[in-house]
Amino acid sequence: MVVAGIMSGTSADGIDVAFARIREANTGYPKVILLAHYAVPFSSSLRSAILAAMNAPAIATAELARLNWRLGIAYAEAVQQALRKHPVKLDLIGCHGQTLFHQPRIVRYQGRSFACTWQAGEPALIASALGVPVVANFRPADMAAGGQGAPLVPLLDYICFRHSKRARVLQNIGGIANLTAIAPGASAEELIAFDTGPGNMVIDALMKELYGRAYDADGATAAAGVILAPVLKEALGHRFFRKTPPRTAGREDFGREYAAKFLKRCQQESRRRQDAIATATALTAHSIATAYLRFAHASMQSAPVDFVVSGGGARNLTLLRQIDEQLAPHGCRMMTSDALGIPSEAKEALAFALLAWQTWHTQPGNLRSATGAARPAILGQICHA
Repeated sequence: MVVAGIMSGTSADGIDVAFARIREANTGYPKVILLAHYAVPFSSSLRSAILAAMNAPAIATAELARLNWRLGIAYAEAVQQALRKHPVKLDLIGCHGQTLFHQPRIVRYQGRSFACTWQAGEPALIASALGVPVVANFRPADMAAGGQGAPLVPLLDYICFRHSKRARVLQNIGGIANLTAIAPGASAEELIAFDTGPGNMVIDALMKELYGRAYDADGATAAAGVILAPVLKEALGHRFFRKTPPRTAGREDFGREYAAKFLKRCQQESRRRQDAIATATALTAHSIATAYLRFAHASMQSAPVDFVVSGGGARNLTLLRQIDEQLAPHGCRMMTSDALGIPSEAKEALAFALLAWQTWHTQPGNLRSATGAARPAILGQICHA
């Protein structure tokens, strides 16, 4: 099958579309071949609407309904644009949707206690526009099985990156950062996967507030600043970093409220804008390195480690340098997923093409070692054209 995967992450900066050819293989897992990748940025007004809705304490139901349908239109148009650039005959589409709220912890509400999640983007509009079935709403089935609904990319990480002799750590740095650690020769259920904490989320929020820019291009602003050690130390004491895997984070942990408090604390130490960006970058780097060393390094069997970075953070040279400085002494060789054949910004979209294929063939898509679910689950809901 030729499958399109659609992804828009917690950074809410745009839509990534990946086209893949996926077929059964004699390894017990499908063979996944990336055919093309295409990225479409959100308009500034649509991005503002998404960010306003994310984890909002109050919002009109009409606003949510309209945003859900508007995102469905945006996803459909992104695939259509990708098809004009890279013509293929699609058989299936997998759409993660835009996470507006994710509560992996069990909370009491109206007399019952449960976890919940919500990804917006009406799949019926995508199916109608493209004329092929769409698999969407991947997270709830894992959560119904007792999992946290994330991370869901580790199945792709295992299929595409495992190695018989080298350890592979797949570190995605989107709005939130997450890793998948695969020891040499490990089975899929032996891998370790979890969210490490903030990726670009705090950096981008501060860049928007202080410079009016969406992100720190190449990490140049952070490179010009000084890390505020007292602020960094306090930030690393956040309750999230004390959790053991499985764990997942989102804007409810490191979103606009957190970024505002973080910036205020930085400004108590320094009035230089670049110092706040440098400190936010250091928070991401330290939380990534610490999470790997604390929860995954010992399981890598003293093998050489390829530390493979993907996502928008792979473009932040200052961030990569800081991570490398902390992990190189522990035998980690830093690279991006581009070096292994998958563009850094295509990997998560490719994962949802794979997960759609799994669902279509009534195969589970979650890994219990990653999400903490009690059982494998067939993910997503199918919307026919």
